Amino acid sequence: MSLTPTVLKPADPAGVPPETRTPVRGVRARVRRAALPLGSLLLFLVLWQLLAESGTWSRTLVPPPSAVWDAFVDVSTTHDGVRGYNGTTLVEHLGISLRRIALGAGIGVAAGVVLGLLMGTVGWVRSLFEPWITFLRTLPPLAYFSLLVIWLGIDEEPKVTLLAVAAFPPVAVSTTAAVAAVPKSLIEAARALGGSRWDVVRDVVVPSALPETLTGVRLAVGVAYSSLVAAELVNGLPGIGGMVKDAANYNNTPVVLVGIIAIGASGLIIDGLLLRLERTVVPWRGRA
Repeated sequence: MSLTPTVLKPADPAGVPPETRTPVRGVRARVRRAALPLGSLLLFLVLWQLLAESGTWSRTLVPPPSAVWDAFVDVSTTHDGVRGYNGTTLVEHLGISLRRIALGAGIGVAAGVVLGLLMGTVGWVRSLFEPWITFLRTLPPLAYFSLLVIWLGIDEEPKVTLLAVAAFPPVAVSTTAAVAAVPKSLIEAARALGGSRWDVVRDVVVPSALPETLTGVRLAVGVAYSSLVAAELVNGLPGIGGMVKDAANYNNTPVVLVGIIAIGASGLIIDGLLLRLERTVVPWRGRA
């Protein structure tokens, strides 16, 4: 008879092995993550419908969701011989605005990254430019848009410039702070191994600062989006911001809401793509 003790495994209360429960928990977590936003959206639509039906405000001010849907269909298609809104469909309006954001925010982000690296590595450059960036960061876009129109006219130049100026400070500030926070021990170790100044910047400073820089890029794109309607106040048609402004002039609230929802939805999509890019480029972020 064997005297080897038998180790009894505790019974699983659910009667399911742990390796089987783990995928189930993952599925439940994914379902929960998808159900919560959808549930909140459904609740919002119900409350919106109830508010519109309550008669507290006129339907001109608070149209029901069905009226906004009808407006969405109208501005997205050709109806009664009219193509979209002002001869341009919603997708075309949004595409033109996204092109302006891509160009303006791209210029602002590139300039912010370059200047942020210089400010974080060269002390006198930071002392010279940091007050001006702080001054620019506190200005609302409408404060200088009229000046840009006077200087650059009413075509694309003031719109792109406004978006570039709005996107520039967040990237510059975040990159400067990230570069300044690079551990000195890493820099000294790279120099001790014979690395030149450029080698240290390329192999130590940039990888260390990249996570915060990408966060600054996301913030910059968000600021550019929030400045879109302001950028398209003058000669903004075609463009989603110009569509919103023009519809507001005629109290066309459903079209205004369609434009706002289009801006917000496209902004969420682009922010999600930037977040995925950040996770791909800096997979080590948040890990010990």
